[in-house]
Amino acid sequence: MAALVYFRKASETAGLVEYEFGDDPDAFERRLAVDKASRTSTVRDGRVDHAFLLASRKLRVMYAERGVWPERGMSAT
Repeated sequence: MAALVYFRKASETAGLVEYEFGDDPDAFERRLAVDKASRTSTVRDGRVDHAFLLASRKLRVMYAERGVWPERGMSAT
């Protein structure tokens, strides 16, 4: 089964970066936060599902490659 998730940075502080994400880049419905120190993600609505895991993993990979948290992106499987 194919999955597609888009994400866009919503805010960033010294310790936390927050993203909107979902399957429609024009109407994000959900948010996740990444703790910069531990690089762990939490989903704001408490629903840990494939879309959250896909976005979270892609964000960590992009950060590891670039050294900065991306402004936006997408992931497909």
